[in-house]
Amino acid sequence: MKKLLLSSIEVLVCIVMLYGQPTPRKVGEVFEYPDAHDPVAAYCDGRYYVFTTGMGIMSSSDMKTWRFEGSVLDSTPQWAAEKGFRWMPWAPDVQYINGMYYVYYSYSVFGRNISAIGVVTNKTLNPESPDYKWVDHGMIVESVPGRDEWNAIDANVIVDEEGTGWLAFGSFWRGLKMFKLDDTYMKMAEPQEWYPICRRPEGTTKDISGKDDGLEKDSRGSDFDAGNGAVEAPFIFKHGNYYYLFASYDLCCRGANSTYKVIVGRSQKVTGPYLDKEGRSLMDGAGTVVVSGNERYPGVGHCAVVDFGGTDYMFMHGYDKDYDYQSKLLIREVRWTEDGWPVVEL
Repeated sequence: MKKLLLSSIEVLVCIVMLYGQPTPRKVGEVFEYPDAHDPVAAYCDGRYYVFTTGMGIMSSSDMKTWRFEGSVLDSTPQWAAEKGFRWMPWAPDVQYINGMYYVYYSYSVFGRNISAIGVVTNKTLNPESPDYKWVDHGMIVESVPGRDEWNAIDANVIVDEEGTGWLAFGSFWRGLKMFKLDDTYMKMAEPQEWYPICRRPEGTTKDISGKDDGLEKDSRGSDFDAGNGAVEAPFIFKHGNYYYLFASYDLCCRGANSTYKVIVGRSQKVTGPYLDKEGRSLMDGAGTVVVSGNERYPGVGHCAVVDFGGTDYMFMHGYDKDYDYQSKLLIREVRWTEDGWPVVEL
């Protein structure tokens, strides 16, 4: 494993500072309604596992009572530290591919497209297994101010029917994109193959000439009202003959003022184009709303959709009025209409 820098305490402190929420205090702590941000889920050895921003791990036998299992990264990887990242890893994605668990993660700076995506692997998610060991494989892609009109964050990997891996990613800026992975699922394929998959025209005004040094009017910046331009957190799920692209629109991380929601479009090709129920393209800012906020949860989003035992579930976070708008883990069953569209009840 590559050398790691910075302590897990620093990572946890950053989580509290950025999200204003408590974190599990120790390995083995048990709780029923956990704080969570950007959750993704997998199943291993009879237990469900959830990974969140900060890359803490929780496990459960019933998806009701959860136990804190520690963190994927105890400290910042050397490659990230060398690029100047000194904060927590963001927005993980977990995939089980060819007998190996892959966890993709991001480092970033709020409001700027100074971001990068890396990957770690493990043979198992069971911390009691002798094979349990996280191995970091470094950076896959980065976004550079003045060069790129996209943001390398919120990674999600989908393996198509031919076994080819595709990494979807992005937030704000000029939308969500994807590129082809090589056979290791840890590097960009050569020659490079890129596709835009979703954008909101209201959010495409960023000057990429370099004079703004990558400064974007991101929803979490101090001087920005994103309006209808906010898009992030792609997640692609295969159901029937279609690939479904879920994404989060509008504003997260604002407590009672959050307007987060999940939209979807579908395509028979993994690379798109993704169209909503009305036939409108997600590249034009369209999208069929799957789930949005209500009186208790003003904003819900950054979802993952998984099949556990033949039932599809959406994992997401919501800002809960009953808990001072802390970001809480929400798990809801996904139902499918006769014409093949997902329905989620909050």
